[in-house]
This record gives sequence, structure tokens and C-alpha cells, in this order.
Amino acid sequence: MKKICSKQITFLFFLVFLFSCSPEQEAEPGKLNLANMFQPVPQTGKFIDPDWFIWGGSLVKSDDDGKYHIFYSRWPQKLGMSAWVTHSEIAHAVSDSPLGPFEFADVVLPFRGREYWDGAVTHNPTIHFFNGKYYLYYMGTTGDPNVENQYWEHRNKQQIGVAVAENPEGPWKRFDTPLISVSSDSTAHDALMVSNPSVTQMRDGKYLMVYKAAAKKLPKPMSGPVVHLTAIADNPEGPFVKQMKPIFTAEEAEFPAEDPYVWFAGNCYYAIVKDMHGAFTDAGRSLVLFYSANGMDWKLAEHPLVSKLEINWKNDTLQKVKALERPQLLIENGKPTALLCAVNETREHSFNLQIPLLTK
Repeated sequence: MKKICSKQITFLFFLVFLFSCSPEQEAEPGKLNLANMFQPVPQTGKFIDPDWFIWGGSLVKSDDDGKYHIFYSRWPQKLGMSAWVTHSEIAHAVSDSPLGPFEFADVVLPFRGREYWDGAVTHNPTIHFFNGKYYLYYMGTTGDPNVENQYWEHRNKQQIGVAVAENPEGPWKRFDTPLISVSSDSTAHDALMVSNPSVTQMRDGKYLMVYKAAAKKLPKPMSGPVVHLTAIADNPEGPFVKQMKPIFTAEEAEFPAEDPYVWFAGNCYYAIVKDMHGAFTDAGRSLVLFYSANGMDWKLAEHPLVSKLEINWKNDTLQKVKALERPQLLIENGKPTALLCAVNETREHSFNLQIPLLTK
């Protein structure tokens, strides 16, 4: 009898130990310290092209070829930074490593005619692998070439779409209607334009989208306020149902945040967000971390500062930069292994950065 009890007690202790060591128990909701995971960046982590602005890369590893495929926005360097909204296209490059070097492969979402909602411009991609297919979410826009101020003509017609493929090499199926368009209610938070989608699969198997939106309440052409909203779908291709509750807000700020990247970490949702003016920390413009129990209600994480506007290179150089934006994570086996960001050293050129992350 004593022998049986001893075995039972030993087994019980084993279960307690096993349970206490499970990944979900180690990381409490909101406790992630992403900044502590940063590793020095090798020179191959700088994806740059002298003839093109490169902006906002999103990375996925292919099960077919074992290579890393980056999808990014690009537009001619000679046209200047502001041409992102009039001449951007989504391109694709490949590497054996998530840190590069990357070799250009093709343009996956090119100009296809101004009669399409995304016919003139595709921009800010985020790539995901769901249920055996690749989903490339992005902003698309078009415009009348005869309008004098092309910047605002294209900016205020932004909408959100998705392209689908069975392989990151393509072919990619584009759709003639957007996933998320502006609301018909002229007083809605997204009455003017919608942009910059981020998508993750939720705890219950549904799909959460976080997106940027602008209202029509402030003076044109920029209008606003600019907020972020959520939408939920049963399938990656939608339809997405808008929730219409602004998130990542700050008092007395008409444009506090931008460029969220959202993911589910096993016990909560996280979002890396560009803090536009230092609304959430005392670091000024930076990258900050939010978390949520349900994807709808968001709070600053316990360690909110992800990064200041700087790069820690592997040669022990700390470089200050003008912009560190469009955060995107590479997640492998459930763990973030690299953070991708768009970088401006000056307004005259840009590149994408792949920052290695320490995984335990």
C-alpha cells in the first residue's frame, strides 16, 4: 500500500512540474519583454536597393522549398518618399536565411489599371500561412490621373484587400472587390479611408483584423481623426465584420498610433504599434507593445517600449535613424524569431531591416 502511494505521489509531483513548465504558464498575459529579445543585426539584415525605396517587409518560411520569402512595398527612388501613395507596388524576394541577403524574385501585385480599387497602387503587405494557403493582406488604391494633387487623391481612396496563393512563388489570385472598404455612414470612424491591415488567427479559430482608418470630421484633405479598428471573420478571405470600437487611443491625440502588427501568443493577443508622438511612453516616436485578452480591448504591456529609433549593428555600432516603422514579426514554431521594420536613414532613401530575436 505504501509503495502504491509513493508512486502516486511521485507521479503527482511530475504532473505539477510538467504543468508549471508549460510555455503558457511561463508567460503571463502582458508580460512579454520584446526589447530584451533583440540581438545585434548583421549587415545582411539590411535589405536595400539603390534604385528603389523598400518599405514594410513581411516574411514567411516556405514548407515547399525551405526558403524565406519577403513581401515588401517598393517604388522608384527618383520619385521621392511621398510617391509611396502614387507608385508603390508589392514585390517579392527570397533568401536562405531570415536575415538575408535577399534576392529580388518578382513583382506580385503590380499596376493593373485604374478601374480597379487597387489598380494603381499596392502597399504595406503582411503575409500569413493559414490552412495550407498563403494570404497576402495589403492596402490598395487608385486615382484619377487628371487630379492636380495626386497624393491626397490616392491617399483618401485607400482600401484593404487580400491575395491568395498555394505557394509563395505564386500565382497570386487578386480580387475585384476589397475585404474592407469605407463605411457608408459619413460620421463613422472609417468614413474616409481604410488601410494597413494586420491579421491573426484567434483562440476560437476565427480571424482578427486590426486596421487603420480615417474619419471625415476634421478639415480636408487629411481629415480624421485617424484611429484603429477591429474586424472579425470566420475565414481568412472574409467576410470581415467591423467592430467599430477605436483601439490604441490616447487623450487629446488625433493620430496617436500607426502600423500595428497583431499576433496571438497562446494566452493573449499582442500588438507592436508605432507610437507617433510619444503618447504611450516617454521615449518619443518609437515602437511600443500592447496586449489584449480578447483582441477588442487593449492595454499597454508591462514592458511597453519595444525600440527607440535606433539600430544595434553586429559591429557594435549604434545607429540613430529617422524612422523605424511597419513592424512585422517572423514567427516560427510559435515563437518570434525576427522583427522586420522599415527604416529611413534620411527621407531620400529607405530600406527594410531584419532584427534577430533571442528565443529560449
